[in-house]
Amino acid sequence: MSADTLPPLREVIAAHGLAADKRFGQHFLLDLNLTAKIARLCGELPQSTAIEVGPGPGGLTRALLSEGARRVVAIEKDSRFLPALADISHAFEGRLSVIEADALKVGREALGLQDGERAVIAANLPYNVGTALFTGWLEAEPVWWSRAVLMFQKEVAERIVARTGEEAYGRLAILAAARAKAKYAFTLPARAFTPPPKVDSAVVVVDPLPEGERFADVEALSVVTASAFGQRRKTLRKSLGQAASQTRASAEELLLSCDMDPGARAETIPPEGFMALATAWRTARG
Repeated sequence: MSADTLPPLREVIAAHGLAADKRFGQHFLLDLNLTAKIARLCGELPQSTAIEVGPGPGGLTRALLSEGARRVVAIEKDSRFLPALADISHAFEGRLSVIEADALKVGREALGLQDGERAVIAANLPYNVGTALFTGWLEAEPVWWSRAVLMFQKEVAERIVARTGEEAYGRLAILAAARAKAKYAFTLPARAFTPPPKVDSAVVVVDPLPEGERFADVEALSVVTASAFGQRRKTLRKSLGQAASQTRASAEELLLSCDMDPGARAETIPPEGFMALATAWRTARG
């Protein structure tokens, strides 16, 4: 078997009885033009190891290998897909390796990366764990990935790239801005998938910030944004009460120390403001 003679994905799905499992949030992308478009967003694949989460029958996997990825490590929890992925590995002469595991429990050390090597992450993320995986990658230190090309529900993608004042702006946008640069690439309609989900999807390209530019205190940032956006209709003077209760300062004192208006609301504060507030919270906590 060669890459050119792999059967169409629909035949693979039928032959192996690979119906999508709702428990895993599975929706298959079978359009070769779309999978190739996603793979090309990954950058210099011939010099890269690509990490893929939830490859399913292997549509994006094939695209990554066809676009020249030096190596693809696919993490798949559903053992039903292993025979189809083994066929792809054989066709591409062993450049694909598969880890049968829950991606939420797979750390960098299991990926087989060389010391100092940074991988590209490319994934049609399962709907039920996509946000948790993404935030875990953002928070990782040291950063072991050079770019992430990720497909989410469109609503989640919009939350990642949202700007201050927009309806989708919140904790996810702030965390992303504190650790990376995220760009909305394109939308995929629900009809592009098998079976079609109830909502559209979107691809986001994420590049980690250089070490000196990444905000380090993710824990403090999480505390202040959870408090601020947990009651987003209230002013920060009131909504930050929960975060302030863990320090020696009042919410107003924390805000004034950052030259922030206590009467402002969370959605009006840019990510830089929340990073300053997180630093003030850490200092006041002692």
